[in-house]
Amino acid sequence: MKKQVKNNVYWVGKVDWELQKFHGDEYSTHKGSTYNSYLIQEEKTALIDTVWAPFAEEFVKNLAGEIDLQKIDYIIANHGEIDHSGGLPALMKHIPDKPIYCTSNAVKSLKGHYHEDWNFHVVKTGDKIDLGNGKELVFVEMRMLHWPDSMATYLTGDNILFSNDAFGQHFATEMLFNDQVDQCALFNESIKYYANILTPFSALLRRKLDEITALNLPIEIIATSHGVVWRDNPLQIVEKYAEWADDYQENQITIIYDTMWNGTKTLAEKIAEGVTAADPDVTVKVHNLAKRDENDLITEVFKSKAVAIGSPTIANNILHSVAGFIHLMKGLRFKRKKAAAFGCYGWSGESVKVINELMADAGFEIINEGYRNQWNPDDDAQKAAVDFGKALARA
Repeated sequence: MKKQVKNNVYWVGKVDWELQKFHGDEYSTHKGSTYNSYLIQEEKTALIDTVWAPFAEEFVKNLAGEIDLQKIDYIIANHGEIDHSGGLPALMKHIPDKPIYCTSNAVKSLKGHYHEDWNFHVVKTGDKIDLGNGKELVFVEMRMLHWPDSMATYLTGDNILFSNDAFGQHFATEMLFNDQVDQCALFNESIKYYANILTPFSALLRRKLDEITALNLPIEIIATSHGVVWRDNPLQIVEKYAEWADDYQENQITIIYDTMWNGTKTLAEKIAEGVTAADPDVTVKVHNLAKRDENDLITEVFKSKAVAIGSPTIANNILHSVAGFIHLMKGLRFKRKKAAAFGCYGWSGESVKVINELMADAGFEIINEGYRNQWNPDDDAQKAAVDFGKALARA
């Protein structure tokens, strides 16, 4: 069932309540997601994006129940990724000659995904389509936000920015608009989405936000590809993105560890105690990596000014869970964040050195040589861990 966004603009997407993982198994979606497709019915009719491939047939059937598919004049593909374009093969079987407007890189990705030579029309920033009734679609390339093929589409008259992946959230809801949902849940999902997907492109995003601002387009609604549509003060999420893109950090120190026989766990808790003793105003969070969702932990790292990473030594190295998490952080290219290492060992004790090297390679500023303890921490070792936490807070 279509839902009205504004005037002759309708949401015709799909709510995926059961989604738990996205991008393969890379991103956790505890609250599901939506795949937002939009239908604009002026003198000309335009369809902006489709849905994820598993829902393609359902999408086409529902769309055909709302409009004669032959009356669609233009198809806009803001992004070639399958969660946006997955409905195209099923749709194009019915209307194979209809024009698809997208970037030159999107032609490559769509052909690469579906091996079809549809009626592609390449557009670049500033290109327009006349829909009649005094309204136009204006295209804005959004390269690397978050694929090279990404773009946004702006509808004049109604002043709607169809922003694709920018400003979205993985958040399943029957409510269409941002003012209709729980605000804490909305912004938690928004910052998680940014931290895990868009952080590596923050510098590009800052420039793109400046470019969009320079276009002087009045924006009354931001219609994303996932989650809710921003209609109540829509620029609030743009302001948040500007803040998050500026090497974001809060007054938070996060301690993340894995452990074998709980010695490293004890160190983590004592380090946290020391941080709080030295700086009662700092937010301290302690997480066992083996018992927490890694995407939620990435969000905590994103919010932190410093992180302490702990692992016992095993086979002259660190636990593979910790190595994998540091690899994940490296790919996100965090800026202006400090790090410290800690861990217990029985015999050789290389884990702290390994963590320091990996965290430095991931772009973190290493605070000191770290803290390591042989065997299970006794009272003296626990006091030393508290002191290490105090030093971490002061750093």
